[in-house]
Amino acid sequence: MIAILKPAVQTTVQDLGRCGLRHLGVGRSGAMDALALAIGNYLVGNAADAAGLELCMPPARIRLDIHGAFALTGADCSARLDNSPVATGRRVLVEAGQTLELSAAQSGFRAYLCIAGGIDLPPVMGSRSTDLNAGIGGLDGRMLRRGDVLQVSPCRRSSQASAGTSLPQLQNTVRVVPGPEFDEFAPEARNVLFQASWKVSSQSNRMGYRLEGPTLVRRETTQLKSHAVFPGFIQVPASGAPIVLMSDAQATGGYPRIGCVIAADQWRLAQVAPGMSIRFEPCTRAAALSALHQQQGYLLRLQRSLREH
Repeated sequence: MIAILKPAVQTTVQDLGRCGLRHLGVGRSGAMDALALAIGNYLVGNAADAAGLELCMPPARIRLDIHGAFALTGADCSARLDNSPVATGRRVLVEAGQTLELSAAQSGFRAYLCIAGGIDLPPVMGSRSTDLNAGIGGLDGRMLRRGDVLQVSPCRRSSQASAGTSLPQLQNTVRVVPGPEFDEFAPEARNVLFQASWKVSSQSNRMGYRLEGPTLVRRETTQLKSHAVFPGFIQVPASGAPIVLMSDAQATGGYPRIGCVIAADQWRLAQVAPGMSIRFEPCTRAAALSALHQQQGYLLRLQRSLREH
């Protein structure tokens, strides 16, 4: 088991989320940086969708009462296991009773702790992910607190501690394809979407990133009917200030969708902290699919390499 001695500002149990339930009004949730979680799970021999901890805005301190292995991915938090430094992107062996401490992130915003075997909690609608808005999944549907104890599923202990990988590079530019209502916006708004620098508001959360910058004006004045929305969509309310939907996004909405952050880049956005700026880069649907295939290929090669190692 593992014990939370000091949680990050927001610490939750997350896997890859609830898929195929949006028609029932159930959002996906899951890791904001799904790529980091998958990499961490592969490093410790888990399936990609095993549950781990998402630690938003460390510092944090966790006691590991296990004989096994763990990996840290995502934000670089200068972690230490007892008195020994721990690098991100590596599998590390641990003895029961050791304490893992994460400092404030030097780069990135969310760190992921993956334990060999995965966090053992009852699945809710096929996932252990915490949905804070619905209050389901994880541990009682809430953020973890000091004193919480989590069980870990049994696993075969690895004899290798040196396996690791180079983590994908963080950057504040993400690619965007035009949304269903892209052509309803004034030409100036369409241009400024890709020309401006957008500041992530302090009002952002797992449901959506509110952006501060120029006002985006929609030419059409007709009110839209409620429609399906997904993580990555860039909605523009009447104020003209865009909102990028994130992992805990609702299943339906009524704001016009000027664009959508491509699936292969959504992890980059998740690592941008409030107060930091991002830029959007135009992307075609063909290029978006190619980027996703490249990312999936990278994960497949990583998994094979670690198995051979």
